[in-house]
Amino acid sequence: PKNRNVEPEVLMESLFKLSALETRFPVNMNVLDARGSPGVMGLRQALRAFLDHRREVLVRRARFRLDKIEARLHILDGLVIAFLNLDEVIRIVRYEDEPKAKLIEAFELSDIQADAILNTRLRQLAKLEEMELRREHAELAEERAGLLKMLASEPAQWKLVGVGLKDVRAILGPDTKLGKRRSIFDTAPVVDAEAAIEAMIVREPITVILSERGWIRAAKGKVEDPSELKFKEGDKLGLIVPAETTDKLLIFASDGRFFTIGCDKLPGARGHGEPLRLMLDLDDKTDIIDMFPHKPGTKRVIASKEGYGFILPEEEAISFRRAGKQVLNAGTKGAAFAMPVAGDHLGVIGDNGKVLIFPLAELPEMPRGKGVKLQSYREGGLRDAIVFNALDGATWIDSAGRTRVWGEWRDWLAKRAAAGKLAPKGFPTSKRFKPK
Repeated sequence: PKNRNVEPEVLMESLFKLSALETRFPVNMNVLDARGSPGVMGLRQALRAFLDHRREVLVRRARFRLDKIEARLHILDGLVIAFLNLDEVIRIVRYEDEPKAKLIEAFELSDIQADAILNTRLRQLAKLEEMELRREHAELAEERAGLLKMLASEPAQWKLVGVGLKDVRAILGPDTKLGKRRSIFDTAPVVDAEAAIEAMIVREPITVILSERGWIRAAKGKVEDPSELKFKEGDKLGLIVPAETTDKLLIFASDGRFFTIGCDKLPGARGHGEPLRLMLDLDDKTDIIDMFPHKPGTKRVIASKEGYGFILPEEEAISFRRAGKQVLNAGTKGAAFAMPVAGDHLGVIGDNGKVLIFPLAELPEMPRGKGVKLQSYREGGLRDAIVFNALDGATWIDSAGRTRVWGEWRDWLAKRAAAGKLAPKGFPTSKRFKPK
């Protein structure tokens, strides 16, 4: 990290987000089932299919083994007959021209049994003992009976599946060398994703400068005297706001859209900056109404010049898309202002010079839209507004820059959407609470 103020959890989350230290992937189990048909399975269905497969393998192995046992028992039956008639068998094998046919005829043997007797050396045949043959026959017969019983009972099959899974667990269990997990599943800490990226940015104070023609730049530290700033010929200062490199800069346009730019991505102040319209999707007909750094939890009163507005949580205005985010339905006259909610009353003034004050609680809080009517006008529209606390009282700034206390502001208090009354004596001729 570039400074020591970064929290370890935030730094690690930034590494996880920006590198391959952490991998997250969705599981889409689009599979072929036992019949070869494609489909999507959930975890329960997939486990059931796996268990069914284990049972099917068990049954097929049992049937395969059963066939081998039947074949061996058939041969053992022939060898027992040969042992019981050993002298005659030896005579036939030694002296008959067609011993196989003679053996089949003499002892009612099958081709397989006759071949097994003929493929056994006479010396070995002589050494065969009846008890040994019958012992092997009994063991295989017992195994055959067990397999037949298992094949006839589904619960017995599932019991053996369980035994097989226990054997697998003994080899691949979580405590074994082969089965020990290399990676882990864990719950990710609750960390702001944007803050994780900001952890790699050095937090420094800056001053964001926007000219009237839309050139933007960021000067390090605080600009003490804005009059010393230089601009291109024919251009001058439009907006200037203090911020930090880790801030998100919100830009409010006359068409009701909000744009967001990371302050660390702003051009430096060595030159005249860069045209804001090249950084955002802004045409020449759209003006910049306001610009301010985002402060979490802040709410703003936004309104159109047609006299409609609402309270907007700043979080709803954030969008890093070049096209911005349409928040206010500004109508044909465009947006008027986006001022922070720093009080409990709202005072508005129209182009006609009439002032109306009403409680801020009469405005709805919305993420986007047109809002409700703030003030009624026969002609013209909304010019300016002020948010203030009733206990502190309302003020305005005159043309000389002096703050004037408005002691009788309650005389202009009325319901929202009323026409209001003409501004008091001494009110600025610009019909604004503060100079623009």
